[in-house]
Amino acid sequence: MSQGNQRPRTNRNRFKPVTLGEIKELASVGRPTVSNWRRRHASFPAAMGGTENKPLFDAEEVAEWLDTRPVPDAERREDGRMPTYGDRFREALRLRRLVALKHEGISAETLIRSALSLIADTAASNRRAPVAGGQLEQAVNELLDSTETPGAAADAVLGLAGRLESDLAMDATPAVVAELIGALVRRREAAGEAECARPSVINLYAGTGDLLFALDRGQLGRITAMEADRLRRELLGHRLLAHGVRGVDLYADVAALRADGLTAADVVVVDPPYAAGERETDENGPLSRAAEALGLLGPGGTAYVVVPSWTLARQRTGVRSPNVRLREHLLMENAVAGIVQLPRRIHPFRTGAELALLVLRRDAGPAERGLTRLVDGDRIALRTGLGKRWAEFVTDALSTADLSASEEVRDIPVTAASPRGEQLLDGRSLLPAHRLASPEPGLDHFGASLDARREAAAALPDLREWIGGLGIAKRESPVPHRRLDEHVRAGQLKLLPGHRIHSEDIADGGLVVIGREEMLGTLPIGRRRIAPEALAGYPQAAVTERGDVLLLTEHGVRTHVDDLGGCVLLAPVQGLRITAYAQQRATGGPAGGLWIGPHPLARLLAAPRNQQRSSGSLVRRVSVRDMDLPQLPPEEITELEAVLAEIDRHRAEVRRQLNTLDTLAERLAAGVADGALALRRRPSR
Repeated sequence: MSQGNQRPRTNRNRFKPVTLGEIKELASVGRPTVSNWRRRHASFPAAMGGTENKPLFDAEEVAEWLDTRPVPDAERREDGRMPTYGDRFREALRLRRLVALKHEGISAETLIRSALSLIADTAASNRRAPVAGGQLEQAVNELLDSTETPGAAADAVLGLAGRLESDLAMDATPAVVAELIGALVRRREAAGEAECARPSVINLYAGTGDLLFALDRGQLGRITAMEADRLRRELLGHRLLAHGVRGVDLYADVAALRADGLTAADVVVVDPPYAAGERETDENGPLSRAAEALGLLGPGGTAYVVVPSWTLARQRTGVRSPNVRLREHLLMENAVAGIVQLPRRIHPFRTGAELALLVLRRDAGPAERGLTRLVDGDRIALRTGLGKRWAEFVTDALSTADLSASEEVRDIPVTAASPRGEQLLDGRSLLPAHRLASPEPGLDHFGASLDARREAAAALPDLREWIGGLGIAKRESPVPHRRLDEHVRAGQLKLLPGHRIHSEDIADGGLVVIGREEMLGTLPIGRRRIAPEALAGYPQAAVTERGDVLLLTEHGVRTHVDDLGGCVLLAPVQGLRITAYAQQRATGGPAGGLWIGPHPLARLLAAPRNQQRSSGSLVRRVSVRDMDLPQLPPEEITELEAVLAEIDRHRAEVRRQLNTLDTLAERLAAGVADGALALRRRPSR
């Protein structure tokens, strides 16, 4: 066992013996894992009692043995030690008696409040509760004996909220978000050390103090916390006492805070609880917390506010909602310095919640005025994983002037410098996943295309002449892009929504139904259908026309051109109709005047720059309206369509050849299997 994983052997046998089932539960592993540990390792502790079918083991010996087994894929702790199964086992073992008390009729909130009160009293008086006390006192004393400090014991009790099914767990700030905000505050302190060595901090809606304890309090000045909920305010007070933290002022609301003379701070951190039912029509919606934080900033101050992503994703409609009005007010006030899209499923107890972090400023410098930095923290997490590395990358992305990683971070102007320029005040989503799209990083499109042409010519010698005649050249000037939403609003495209159809209405005859399974290729197109009389029960369902482009935008973008028409789209599949194409077919006019054709449209929509725009917590989706298209001259669109049509024709021919080979292999294998054929290869001449 490495020196870093060794633990002192103290208070031998202070825990009750454990069974194999309890080892499984306390170490958070499966029962087969424990059986394998015992069977394959002679060093596994011997049973100290029990029966052959239910042996009992010394809990401390098991913990020490588990110290030799690091948790796979875990990050190192601050002291450099790898987390082990022994850490998990001890943590759960310490709290076992407290968890058991809930089954005796004590509510989770009462249990947590009483335990924290005892721990805080112990820290304040340096005396334990009487040994002859009740079961709660004995459980708290055992916890204090097994932890290094009362503060660690208090944190362990608060960590029980999830296991005790307490609502406190729902409002806790995820550890990785707290670490990010702590890193941002430390970076701010380091950058402004000469001006303000000990900045003042206000933590609005502090809860039980997750953000407070992520800050480097020794480097801060006055610290103030506001929490409206009485229970959480009481628990935060106990936690501060347990950690020996003095000088943090607690208030019930902002009015009381202001009445005490505190009207401004250098740093404000906020992670308010958000109810699942909140919507953009609420006058006192989530973004009002951001405005509240901004109002408490002093000159040069910075606020870090966690908000639900939907507050930034809602688009402006004819009647601006309170949420959109407040969002645009913050932008026009030049208060939004940065927007960080946080990784999906980051909240352990709100798996469907998608969150973002707003970085608000009181005063913007000349170089920052009119710009907001967007950071796709979710995309960074896919590359770096969660943890300190992720927090460092996001912190650097918000503070550095180097924007070379343009697919993850970019400065976008609040108002456009030109009529067609990009701006944040265009009513669109502000989420980085929807805004940030760039060429594939580190890819030379010209060289990659030449390589692809060379490989195709080698693999398909019969087509070598045609492939060699395919001219590829570098473009000298950049191409402007327009969002699909602009094409839809201009009437060039019509968006066809998918519909929800009851499974009992889907049969074998009638109009073809195209849904997720058909787009993914798990079902052939035409297998599922709906009778016209059944379709009459869905008056909003539209039928596709020839040339409509079908899209599935979950976990990327998949497209399909409907060359026949007459299909019904099953949600989440959507469709795009080129209005000029439909008009050209109706009048029988020439196709050369189209601004784009169905096949080029389908290919361009599925390009990597649009694949990057996915967002969402449970299912990653790409917003169709936030996709974009290059603005190419008509002759280039015509040439692209001709090349794609020729490629499709050759692909169909090659696929036909492959199908004949597959059929030959299938029939030969069937004949040999039934004993009807004997194969002999003819000798080569």
